Amino acid sequence: MKAYVDQDTCIGCGLCAEICPEVFAMNDQMTADVIVEIVPAEAEDAARDASDSCPVSAISIEE
Repeated sequence: MKAYVDQDTCIGCGLCAEICPEVFAMNDQMTADVIVEIVPAEAEDAARDASDSCPVSAISIEE
């Protein structure tokens, strides 16, 4: 599973990094970055929750 953040859409709310810090972190521009190439198996549910919780749908998940 891979996660992606659309930098043009992200508003920098930080919710994804709070929900799934194993996969998402805020960068210097105050937008979210994916910090792993492959989502660890134990973080998959949290990554999906982060995607579902994004207020602007900036996160996509590739199964």
